[in-house]
Amino acid sequence: MTTSTPLLLVEDLKTWFPIQSGNFFTKRHYCKAVDGVSFTIEKGKTLGLVGESGSGKTTVGRTILRLIDHTAGKVFFDGHDLFSLSSERMRSLRRRIQIIFQDPASSLNPRMTVAGIIGEPLDVNEKLSKTQHKERVAELLEKVGLSSIYMNRYSYEFSGGQRQRIGIARALASKPDLIICDEPVSALDVSIQAQILNLLSDLQKEFGLSYLFIAHNLAVVEHFADEVAVMYLGRIVEKADRDTLYKNPQHPYTQSLLSAVPSPDPSKKSTRIILPGETPSPVNPPNGCHFHPRCPYTRNQAASIDEDKRKQITDRGERFSIVGRCNEEAPQLKMMDNDDGHFHACLLR
Repeated sequence: MTTSTPLLLVEDLKTWFPIQSGNFFTKRHYCKAVDGVSFTIEKGKTLGLVGESGSGKTTVGRTILRLIDHTAGKVFFDGHDLFSLSSERMRSLRRRIQIIFQDPASSLNPRMTVAGIIGEPLDVNEKLSKTQHKERVAELLEKVGLSSIYMNRYSYEFSGGQRQRIGIARALASKPDLIICDEPVSALDVSIQAQILNLLSDLQKEFGLSYLFIAHNLAVVEHFADEVAVMYLGRIVEKADRDTLYKNPQHPYTQSLLSAVPSPDPSKKSTRIILPGETPSPVNPPNGCHFHPRCPYTRNQAASIDEDKRKQITDRGERFSIVGRCNEEAPQLKMMDNDDGHFHACLLR
């Protein structure tokens, strides 16, 4: 277990969006997009944040950047409490934290040239002559695999993969320490995805970057992240280093996600765990464990529980008493016995 100070420390982060309803908007509800998330990212490392659409992954990233106001919790970046900083101080620190957006088309201004898009962070953070400015933009384009002859073209003249490379170059312009990658390859073809991932990996090695890599594709995260955190309905339900989580998933939600990942080996047989129902609304989440209405353990689905697991549940008490506990008690992330660094939030494990 590492003892170094993490570059990013997130403690019990909550982001709730108020929803007013009723006559004259007298009744207020909250959409609990992020409901108590904690994790760390070490310098030069990558944390993969995965989960279904609507689990709160993107909200976590944007809240860290203070693009969205938080409700509770703390975020420390290199020892600085981001939520307590003034706007001016945060503006100067934000150059060290950048973001790559999911949609490369909508994240680039179609009225600006490539030189203008990449050069804008340079104008804000550095004082460069015109010659130095042009040389720096050309250097950044070369770093992401594009020729400097594209500087005077517009973003709509490029393919999706090339646009994402421009977005990466813009993120690199301010010389950041942490880049939040908000599903940066989900809108790209599979072959292009591999190229972008290899580019991000090469840049990490060259510049010592840290990544918060947000994705819903576990196959992508497996080959890119050092550590993986799985989110469900605003909460982290499992967190471990990449190899441990993929080889020995503990939470039933993680197991169901991994069962959906196709195997490149046609001779390998796997059992698909299909979850019943749909993801509940974050406006009205279930009591206790958010996952219990869909959990194969509490529903006693024969296709999802082997005999050994049934015996473990039986040994712990009657099934209905366990279901009642899951319905009333919200499980906390706990470390597995004799397994340093592997956390899960399940009352039945």
